[in-house]
Amino acid sequence: MKNLKLIIGLMVFTSIISCNDNKNRQVQYMPDMYESIPYNADGEESVNGNVVNSKPVAGTIPRGGAPAYDVPDTIEGYDTAKVEVKSPLEKNDENLENGKAMYTIYCVSCHGKKGDGQGYLATSEKFAGVPNYKDRDITEGSIYHVLMHGKGLMGSHSSQLTYKERWQIVQYVEVLRADLLK
Repeated sequence: MKNLKLIIGLMVFTSIISCNDNKNRQVQYMPDMYESIPYNADGEESVNGNVVNSKPVAGTIPRGGAPAYDVPDTIEGYDTAKVEVKSPLEKNDENLENGKAMYTIYCVSCHGKKGDGQGYLATSEKFAGVPNYKDRDITEGSIYHVLMHGKGLMGSHSSQLTYKERWQIVQYVEVLRADLLK
C-alpha cells in the first residue's frame, strides 16, 4: 500500500511538471541535432552568414564522381567519340570479369551472350534489328558513347552504370567482337 501511494504521488508530480510551456523546449539534448546549420550548396556562405567554400576547385572531380563526358549526343559527337575517346582503364582480367558480369546484367537480353544480336528480346521478336558486333565498325569510344547516350532503340545506360563499369563493359564488348571476327 505504501508503494502504491509512492507510485501515484510520482505520477501526479510528473504530470504537474510536464504541464510547462509546450511551445518552447525546456531542455535540448544534443542541440545540433535539432538546429542544423543550413547551407546554400551553390553559395559562398551559409544562410546564417558563416563563410564556407562550397564551390569545387576548377578542373577537379568530386569524390565518387567521374570526369565529365562532354561529347554531344549527335552524329558528329558519335564520330568524334569513335576517334578520340579512349579507355582510361588498364586491360586486365579483373576489369574484364566485371565487364562480363555487367554485360550479363544489362546487355545480354538484347545483344546475346556472344554479342551476335541474338538475345532473348531479339529472338522473341520484342525488338527487331539488334546489331551484331561483327557487322559494326565500332571502337571503344563509340561503344562508350552509346552507353552514355544510347542509340536507336537502345536507351542510355549512364544512370545504371558507374564510370568504371561502363569502361569495363567496353573492354568485354571488344573481346566479344574479336571472337566474332575470328
